[in-house]
Amino acid sequence: MALPAVFCLRIFRLFVTSITAPARAAEIAVVAPLDKILNYAIPARLADEIGIGSRVRVPLGRRQVVGYVMNWAEPGDAKLKDILEVIDPHPLFHQKHAAFYLRAARYYVYPPGQAVRTALPAGLSALDSKPTVLSDKLYRATDRDEQPQGARQREILDYVRTKNECPLSQLRETFSAPHAALQRLVELKFLQFEEIERCRDPFAEIEVVEHCPVELNAAQQVAVTAVQAALDGPSTFAPFLLHGVTGSGKTEVYLRSIAKVLETGRQALVLVPEIALTPQLVTRFRSWFQNHGVRLAVLHSGLSDGERYDAWRQVARGDVDVVIGARSAVFAPLPELGLIVVDEEHDGSYKQSEGFRYNARDLALMRGQMEEAVVILGSATPVLTSYQRSLGGQLTRLELPERTAERPLPEVHLVDLSQHEGESQLSEPLQSAMAEALAAGEQALLLLNRRGYAPFLLCHDCGAALRCPNCDITLTYSQVQSSLRCHYCDFHMRPPESCDRCSGVRLLPEGMGTERLEEEIRELFPEARVARMDRDTTSRKGAHHRLIEQMSAREIDVLIGTQMIAKGHDFPAVTLVGVLNADTALNLPDFRSAERVFSLLSQVAGRAGRGDRPGRVMIQTYAVDNYALDFVARHDYQGFAALELSQRQVLAYPPFGYLVNLVLSGNDEARVNRAAEQISVNLTSGTSDAEVLGPAPCLLPRLRNKHRVQILLKAKEREPLRRQIEQLQRLRTQLPAGVVLTVDVDPVDMF
Repeated sequence: MALPAVFCLRIFRLFVTSITAPARAAEIAVVAPLDKILNYAIPARLADEIGIGSRVRVPLGRRQVVGYVMNWAEPGDAKLKDILEVIDPHPLFHQKHAAFYLRAARYYVYPPGQAVRTALPAGLSALDSKPTVLSDKLYRATDRDEQPQGARQREILDYVRTKNECPLSQLRETFSAPHAALQRLVELKFLQFEEIERCRDPFAEIEVVEHCPVELNAAQQVAVTAVQAALDGPSTFAPFLLHGVTGSGKTEVYLRSIAKVLETGRQALVLVPEIALTPQLVTRFRSWFQNHGVRLAVLHSGLSDGERYDAWRQVARGDVDVVIGARSAVFAPLPELGLIVVDEEHDGSYKQSEGFRYNARDLALMRGQMEEAVVILGSATPVLTSYQRSLGGQLTRLELPERTAERPLPEVHLVDLSQHEGESQLSEPLQSAMAEALAAGEQALLLLNRRGYAPFLLCHDCGAALRCPNCDITLTYSQVQSSLRCHYCDFHMRPPESCDRCSGVRLLPEGMGTERLEEEIRELFPEARVARMDRDTTSRKGAHHRLIEQMSAREIDVLIGTQMIAKGHDFPAVTLVGVLNADTALNLPDFRSAERVFSLLSQVAGRAGRGDRPGRVMIQTYAVDNYALDFVARHDYQGFAALELSQRQVLAYPPFGYLVNLVLSGNDEARVNRAAEQISVNLTSGTSDAEVLGPAPCLLPRLRNKHRVQILLKAKEREPLRRQIEQLQRLRTQLPAGVVLTVDVDPVDMF
């Protein structure tokens, strides 16, 4: 009996498919808003080029996009689209890093391809982006014993022989125009060379100072011994909380722990909260390790694309022993990671505020667990979630209760502004303290956590303030730049000559920013050398480092700044710290406001008295009875933590509960509100142990011309929140056009 023609055709197609199906396939995370990875076939022509961690070009619908190879896959029976091109010659990360990136993306509910794009150096997500790889020539002497005739040739040859091998870039620095002589030496077979990659070093010009050995005190020795014991044992996850007062020598513990992990043949990753701290730390590390052949790399967003790409490739190849960097360095593809240090672990800068909203501190713990590494979280004011974990035994707490060299903590004075009204922005006690410090040849720091000249311009005829047209916020006035600027959307304009509302001409600055404070300090102390450290003065590359060098060289008497001056700097000649407007952050509608104020003020207070002379701190406030300020004045972290944790436990806020913040945004306010109401109804209609709070307007209800509404999910355990998030993924497809839902897992602020 003959088979039908259609049936025969199907059998033939199945046969053809079976012999032409790809032998291999790959799981690709594409750079697109997809919550899953896709499978693609590996064509035979690319089989030898592709690897896990490769950046590839793949078809997606009618377009082509960048993707990253995360794992191998079985081709299966389905017809898969082919990978079109391998963009980079070498993989950018390894299989263990791919697993880490995917787990982080799942936890923070973010598209995996876009999460990987965030992890990688900038410029690796566009199809035509191939950062420039610089080349160099590496010269080596041959076995030929004679000497060339020319004196210049002999000089260059002797130099290369003493170095064994020498790159052309170094020869250019040593000899003027050596090319002709080098070419002749190669022709005469005195030298040979090979083409190599030349990596850009962002800190090549930083001078390496001689390391001065430091004798550990008893508490430091206990901490180092505990960490080294964990590193000596079998590879296993071992998390520590290094809780040390400011100036207690936490960095020395880090250095000795890193030296130990390098002895075991593994690598170290050091995270800092601010780019400004990186040069200072690099200098210290180079000083410590300069005679041990330790290879350092730096990763942060302040580098050029080329510098970051070079460093990333070095790390991925295993050519680096220690990586130092800011938040994004947590993704560095170190192949043999043994130790992660998170310095100033309390700092809110570790939380990414847009896009992939990860927390580098929490990811450091996740990565340490996945790669069986030791993790050290260090701070004088640990975030309360970390401190509570140490109380519960999830973290081993190591304490450094005293400063090194038995130096005392600074005296902290609360200056009651209600007793000094009508005076300058600097109260009389603070002015007197500054005069004494300057007369003694000492340095002072002044913290004012508001940049610009004034927070806003106010019309004194009708009371109107100039506001940003895109955000519900006043425009900050900068007298130096003669502009009004929004620090959220970067809108800027020239100050108008008259008020738009009433045509009045009395538009005057109200309040004080760092620019205005600098002006006032120069008037009060005309002989003092005054500098300012904020986002406006440090936007150019290297500006942070120059200010730090000037402070260390005693070329600045008074440094005024925002919160960046409170972060980890060590200026031995600073004996006075003044704090203006300490109350502002206390009044924010956030359950963490007291914790933030305590941490910031304790940290900036810790900049005083780190040298041979004792320090003092003057905090200007109207809230002298506030418990957070009282604990700051007494340097009592444990007391503050006990009180704050007891309040959090009653309300089931972190660390006794978990939060997910949902933000809906769009151009149409009514549409955003309706979408938020519908999501709230859907989330509350089911049976769940998660509490749904809202919807309610965000603290900044309009930002970058988008209307914003938030819904807060709260639960005592993570699982109910995970179920709510799964339901959210289904609800996303029902959102009206123009409305975007952002999911912020473990939010740090509610702005």
